[in-house]
Amino acid sequence: MRAAIGVADREGLAAMSMARVAEELAVGTMSLYTHVPAKAELIDLMVDAALAERGLEADSSGWREQVRRYAERTREVYRQHPWLREVSLARPPLGPGHLAGQEFLCAVLAGIGLAPHQVGVALGSIAIFVDGAVRAEVEAQELERTTGQSADSWWARRQSFWDNHFDPTRYPAINQLWLDGGFAASTTEHRLAVFEFGLDRLLDGIEEGL
Repeated sequence: MRAAIGVADREGLAAMSMARVAEELAVGTMSLYTHVPAKAELIDLMVDAALAERGLEADSSGWREQVRRYAERTREVYRQHPWLREVSLARPPLGPGHLAGQEFLCAVLAGIGLAPHQVGVALGSIAIFVDGAVRAEVEAQELERTTGQSADSWWARRQSFWDNHFDPTRYPAINQLWLDGGFAASTTEHRLAVFEFGLDRLLDGIEEGL
């Protein structure tokens, strides 16, 4: 499994096959099937092992601080293993890595005064927001890595669109926000602000329900 993660980290998930992992381990391909029945099951094991790297344990610190820890460690795992963004977690592998994250959020949220059904909803909302935000961030970073072009450079090269084709009368809200400096931040600053602002507002909303 660690060999498979190493291949995916270096070469991408598409390059990770049973044959490629066997080559990495210097064993016959068929020998792998005595441990894992197919590539799909191997990917499940890889995902769960990566999620386990978060090392989440509830403690006595404030619940918002602990949720932020969940968010930051999930973010770091996606940065370390960018191929994770390619794997759907709509039906996640029910292994110790995934369940540790769920247990952590349950333990943190269960003691703050929410009703049981609210805990479940809050847990799902946090997990969905964090997963979506970090996937978008890592996808953008991978594009920069594979193309050699930063997002700021990509936008700068499309200046002619704004100069010659953008119609401010058709899109007055976008135009006004631009004039007011709403798009002045660099792409990196904007990504960080989206993550921080979104998470804070989500936690504010949960707190209001207490």
